[in-house]
Amino acid sequence: MAGLTAAVLFGCSAPLISTLTGSGSALSIAGLLYAGATLALLVVRLVRGTQAETPLSRQDWPALAALTLLGGVVGPLALVLGLARLPAASSSLLLNLEAVFTLAIAVLLGREYLGRRGLVSAALTIAGAVLLSEGSLNGANGLGAALIALATLAWGIDNNLSQRLSLRDPIQIATAKAAGASLPMLLLALLLGHAFPPLPVALALLAIGALGYGISIWLDLLALRDLGAAREAVLFSTAPFVGALFSLLVLRDSLSAPLLLAAGLMGAGVVLLLLEQHSHRHRHEPLLHDHRHRHDPRGEQGSGNPHHEHHHAPQDLEGLPADRPFWHAHEHHHREIEHAHPHVSDAHHRHRH
Repeated sequence: MAGLTAAVLFGCSAPLISTLTGSGSALSIAGLLYAGATLALLVVRLVRGTQAETPLSRQDWPALAALTLLGGVVGPLALVLGLARLPAASSSLLLNLEAVFTLAIAVLLGREYLGRRGLVSAALTIAGAVLLSEGSLNGANGLGAALIALATLAWGIDNNLSQRLSLRDPIQIATAKAAGASLPMLLLALLLGHAFPPLPVALALLAIGALGYGISIWLDLLALRDLGAAREAVLFSTAPFVGALFSLLVLRDSLSAPLLLAAGLMGAGVVLLLLEQHSHRHRHEPLLHDHRHRHDPRGEQGSGNPHHEHHHAPQDLEGLPADRPFWHAHEHHHREIEHAHPHVSDAHHRHRH
């Protein structure tokens, strides 16, 4: 549900941004979007209070800096520039390339598993994206498609880096990313004398950024944690369809035959990925790490999660309930185990196939 909600929020944001691209420079618009995201995440953090999460550590900062640069600066700038050159519905469907890039990086570099059905689905998605470029590599359509492809590549790398950090506090990661992207972009736009949107449009961009980037990033991190980058890409690939539907119904974009055919190809790719199941006997190596997990004090077997049947030091359970399950975070050791069950490529299932 977190992944699907993130996809809906982001999917609706792209068409809305496309209607506001002429109100200011790409740098100022992208900065305002992430400023809205920062404000929304600060509010969420204030409302939720302290949660049982593992905070970021010093060794996490290089990865956080990289995903902030790619996902928070390069991606939004390329998106805003691309949206100004393409119809909203077409540009929304082109965002499906993010799933392809995320899947390719996760499988080729991240040791995540993707079967034959997943490879076919990626090919269908690429075919739909090529169709949306209208067969032209020149002019506004070709350049717009290339810019959005660059944005999705940046976000594909961002997704894989974020998945590696997803065992840390998602709100802390999302807030650091949003603030680290918005402040430099806004400052640079001011120093370079870029045009800023008028106040009503700026407020609209803040609101779009709050939902489509801030809340969406946080929910997407939760999905990355539990599903892995490849599976998260499946869920998030529904975002372009939400955006295209929003463009047609709300923004009154025209419906064309290439758009319908591209949607059919991409839709078939999404369905194939959703139908993919993966289960086999596998062995877990001993592992020591720190993250949020569920503990049942009535008996470790009652927790329903064989990956977290570990010993607890007294200080790990101090102040926590003794008669009901709860979530907490501490450094713990996973024993070696061999078993078979349906699984995804989360932090506990990056084994060889």
